[in-house]
Amino acid sequence: MNSIPRISAITMLGLALIPGSAISQQSSLKEQLVGTWTFVSSTTKNADGSPLWGSNPKGLIIFTDNGRFSSHTMRGDRPKFASNNRAQGTPEENKAVAIGTISSFGTYTVDEANKTYVLRYEGSSYPNQEGTASTRPFTIAGDELKVTNPSPTVGGPPSQLVYRRAK
Repeated sequence: MNSIPRISAITMLGLALIPGSAISQQSSLKEQLVGTWTFVSSTTKNADGSPLWGSNPKGLIIFTDNGRFSSHTMRGDRPKFASNNRAQGTPEENKAVAIGTISSFGTYTVDEANKTYVLRYEGSSYPNQEGTASTRPFTIAGDELKVTNPSPTVGGPPSQLVYRRAK
């Protein structure tokens, strides 16, 4: 009778180690978040109601396993600089870049219980973010990451961001 519990424990351990089993695939939210995600869409709007990032946005966010992040989002229709020199852009070209681009980097932590992550900004193309933190609820379903940005840098209501895992 003593050997039955021992066999059950060994059997359970063996099941947990079988690749592809439901037990072995359980991973933390942080483990699921780590990687590169490409930007798909955002609900953030301009004052006139048009999509902030235009109809063909570009971007990505990278989460490393050691707690670093890098994020870049931009409009796909930003004008090229006529001078072919970014230090010699016209006021209109510079404004289009400033409004149509946001990049940042820093550290992050994941709160598993609340299903949120906190971004701590070390650098940003929008300097007001530097030295601040932003808590963002998120969900991951398959290759899709959905994030709520509680305070977009252009103002307005919270924004829903969608990313797809980079292949």
